[in-house]
Amino acid sequence: MSWLFAALLACAVAIVVAAEWPRIDALVGPDRRRRRARAKRKEKFRVVEPDSDDFAASVQRDLENLPTIEERDRR
Repeated sequence: MSWLFAALLACAVAIVVAAEWPRIDALVGPDRRRRRARAKRKEKFRVVEPDSDDFAASVQRDLENLPTIEERDRR
């Protein structure tokens, strides 16, 4: 009767692993490194209030760095 117990125990373990697979995959899956790197990059972001001087300075800096094209004379 011990083989029956072992078979039932193996089936129970397989069912639990199958039911919890999304959570297990999130913890140790292949996308974990990419999500961790993305979270690390997002930590560096900061919110700039629209009324602050930093916002105006950043907009001005962005406008100055935009590439421009020179208009050629039309013939």
